[in-house]
Amino acid sequence: MANQTGKATGKETVKNFSLPMTGGGTFRLEDSPARFIVLYFYPKDNTPGCTTEGMQFRDLHKEFAKAGTQVYGISRDSLRSHENFKAKMKFPFELLSDADEKVCGLFGVMKLKNMYGKKVRGIERSTFVIDAKGVLAREWRGVKVPGHAQEVLDFVKAL
Repeated sequence: MANQTGKATGKETVKNFSLPMTGGGTFRLEDSPARFIVLYFYPKDNTPGCTTEGMQFRDLHKEFAKAGTQVYGISRDSLRSHENFKAKMKFPFELLSDADEKVCGLFGVMKLKNMYGKKVRGIERSTFVIDAKGVLAREWRGVKVPGHAQEVLDFVKAL
């Protein structure tokens, strides 16, 4: 989808998808009225890096909204886990459950990772910005959490 710098390589349209989300609804890419959508994929609810990343998107949520951008977090966790995580962290955005890895596969975020010396399949922390026409505007892969949400906000504000 992109080159090594994380910039989109062309006018690639993201295939429409739907996923169950917190709050009892279903997210459908094609139904979003937002100017931009931020999809941030993270490995697991209630883990240190994922909690910190979610808090950064939470703390910048009003600025994302001012920029016409909706933020969604995606992991393989269950909706029940997502509902608890969202409530505990007071996230003002919805979390999407991709338990069957359908959307993780679409975005190519499943990777073999080393965890305590073992190879484990999991989500590579990644973020995607999609415009109102469903075109991929930018992607970040192998994300390092500190400052990332601000970098994404700066990107959408510059568009």
